[in-house]
Amino acid sequence: MKYKFKTQPYEHQLLALTKSWNKPEYAYFMEMGTGKSKVLIDNIAVLYDRGGINAAIIIAPKGVYRNWSEKEIPAHMPDHVEKQIAVWNPAPNKKQKKALLDLFEVTADLKILVINVDAFSTKKGVNFVEKFILCNKVMIAVDESTTIKNPKAQRTKNLLKLAINTKYRRILTGFPVTQSPLDLYSQSAFLSKKLLGYDSFYSFQNRYAKLFNRKMGQRTFRQVTGYQNLGELTTRLGDFSYRVLKKECLDLPDKVYQKREVPLTPEQQKIYKQLKDYAIAELGSNEMVSVTSVLTQILRLHQVVCGFVKHDNNEEVEIKNNRLDALLDILAETQGKTIIWANYRYDIKRILRTLQDTVGADCVATYYGDTPDDERQEVITKFQDSNSDLKYLISNVQTGGYGITLTEASNVIYYSNNYDLEKRLQSEDRAHRIGQTNKVTYIDLVSKGTVDEKIVKALRNKLDLAQEVLGDEKWKDWIS
Repeated sequence: MKYKFKTQPYEHQLLALTKSWNKPEYAYFMEMGTGKSKVLIDNIAVLYDRGGINAAIIIAPKGVYRNWSEKEIPAHMPDHVEKQIAVWNPAPNKKQKKALLDLFEVTADLKILVINVDAFSTKKGVNFVEKFILCNKVMIAVDESTTIKNPKAQRTKNLLKLAINTKYRRILTGFPVTQSPLDLYSQSAFLSKKLLGYDSFYSFQNRYAKLFNRKMGQRTFRQVTGYQNLGELTTRLGDFSYRVLKKECLDLPDKVYQKREVPLTPEQQKIYKQLKDYAIAELGSNEMVSVTSVLTQILRLHQVVCGFVKHDNNEEVEIKNNRLDALLDILAETQGKTIIWANYRYDIKRILRTLQDTVGADCVATYYGDTPDDERQEVITKFQDSNSDLKYLISNVQTGGYGITLTEASNVIYYSNNYDLEKRLQSEDRAHRIGQTNKVTYIDLVSKGTVDEKIVKALRNKLDLAQEVLGDEKWKDWIS
């Protein structure tokens, strides 16, 4: 392939590009940290060079879509490619509005629209993208494509309709299956329904899921009890995807896992027992126990373990606890930059205040839902600068767990864990990816004998909690 790379590809990246560049539909199932963003950018540039496309749409989760325009594209798009980049904003300022309107000017430039996946839940976002597609020869790509795994979600439905009118389609994710093989349907249908050969989710489900007709009151529904024909499904996926794991292609430093036990205070023990007894009584009285109801009770218990209770009026009240002291002890023992993952806003704000008082405001920053979009890239840039004072980054996996590179960190502390396995794996690999030269130490704060310990154990064993709490009253093992 004649093509001038801006950054030299690894062997596995070149292989992925060679396999896919001219195919109408393709999936990059490349583990986090293996450089799938670069592959997509090179794919866009190659097709533009050869006249296949004149425009691209890159769709990404809210927390990372700006990373494409501010970091990934400038880093990897060849300099000879003249381009116009615009980032979607539903309420743009004058400069942003001009950049979006310029995409419709008739020029020879490659036009790139970077847009948040949530925009496809809105009429305004859908209408803009539809107009853009009709005016151009487009490649459309979904980064972290599990965001469209739910076939019932409006954004998924809208995206599947829009994708039909594009010339090339791509999906990118390290883990296409997060809860069940059924996650694959919508992601594959976005590329093309003909790839797996099923026109509807229900026909796909009938082929690959074991189903049981169950009655609840007057209503009958079909419950998934297991899966079947998965060898066949794997073979079909192989026809339009490239799969690679870090261990297969990168010589990265080791991951080291540690636990730091944090005992509950007497006050925590008392409140925890009260809520546990209530949860057992509440769940035990229901004939049908849902995943949501179990996870709600686990969440309440977990909040107590982390040092607060949230009342029905949303008021958060601190409980005397040892968790923050344990964190400070770990930080005093470690060298180098550190990521601190915390599951709750309450935890993030509390950690931030404490570190600002102990190490200084310049040494700590946050990256979560309350961090303004236009400040997020600046925070990442400072953290990745080895000469900057910014040493501690506090984030949650929902916001910071996707699409960003944090290879300056050699320590990763989970102050409070999210129970979602995909988010845990994604967050681990913010530090453990191309560019990391040091071993990375992962430390979980754990309170023995609580749901906290069980969550960490499940995540370490790569089990998804939502799949583990149901069936044969499994929830009792988690609550009791």
